[in-house]
Amino acid sequence: MPDTPTPPDDLEYRNAPGTRVTYRARQRRTDHTVWLGLSLHVPAFLLSLSLVLAVALALDAWMAVPVWVPTLLWAASGSLAFHRPAEGLLARHVLHLHRPLPSELSVLAPVWREVTGRAGVDDSRYELWIEDSDELNALAAAGHIVAVTRRALQSLPTSQLAAVLAHELGHHTSGHSWSGLLGWWYTVPGRLVWRALAQVKPKLVRMARGASVTAWGVFVVLVGYLALATVKATYGLPVLLLALPYLTAAVGRRAELRADAHAARLGFAQPLSLTLHELLAEESDTSASTRRTGLAARLLSHHPDHRTRLHHLQRYL
Repeated sequence: MPDTPTPPDDLEYRNAPGTRVTYRARQRRTDHTVWLGLSLHVPAFLLSLSLVLAVALALDAWMAVPVWVPTLLWAASGSLAFHRPAEGLLARHVLHLHRPLPSELSVLAPVWREVTGRAGVDDSRYELWIEDSDELNALAAAGHIVAVTRRALQSLPTSQLAAVLAHELGHHTSGHSWSGLLGWWYTVPGRLVWRALAQVKPKLVRMARGASVTAWGVFVVLVGYLALATVKATYGLPVLLLALPYLTAAVGRRAELRADAHAARLGFAQPLSLTLHELLAEESDTSASTRRTGLAARLLSHHPDHRTRLHHLQRYL
């Protein structure tokens, strides 16, 4: 089997091994997208909290377990997002990542040092991982996980690989990664209940097909009355809840653009732009039926399209 050609090493190293790196006093911050994202997760968090309390009350009645014990354990479990051994389990078993091989680390480590050196960040604070994927992608998760796909490592020139890593570093230093994980974790109980209801839905549909027109009419009137009463009593809050998925996605898209800006300020605007152009060309090669998405799908996407990202990068080129 022929060897895979090695991508060119075209990165300008300003912080090569042996050079002195000046670290910033404050290496992490929390931008406004973090607070917006967390605030939008509050309703789902309260729903999950109510479900956890219901389980805690059941355990108290059945096994005399104090209500505060399971509730407090669940509330404190979010701190595992910053616990290194827990992050390792998350990376391996949830994100399906693996540690880089020595040959992979020999390529990745100098590029990562250059990126963190330009940002004034201690590179040892983060852990590098590899995702076995044919997609050109990378990710930042929890408090310290930075991963790139095998394709990105094997096909991108080092300047473009650095631009991708700088984007992910921007997610970490701005707080997007840990806040996203916390938002996901604390809404797990609500999502589990939703999945359970989805499993029951076919049975309810079959039961509804056998119901009479009169029964259907009574059901519709009753549900309509309860919905109207709820909206009036809560001053229309349930209507606003319907917009939460769209608002959350919009905040996610804004966070992506801010991570792009972080990479651009470190001097990676040109290679990042080139990478986005390559991704855009790949999209153009796919069939129109594969590319076509509806308006709702685009509004629910947490990632802006490549053309939008390129437009926002123009000011740095």
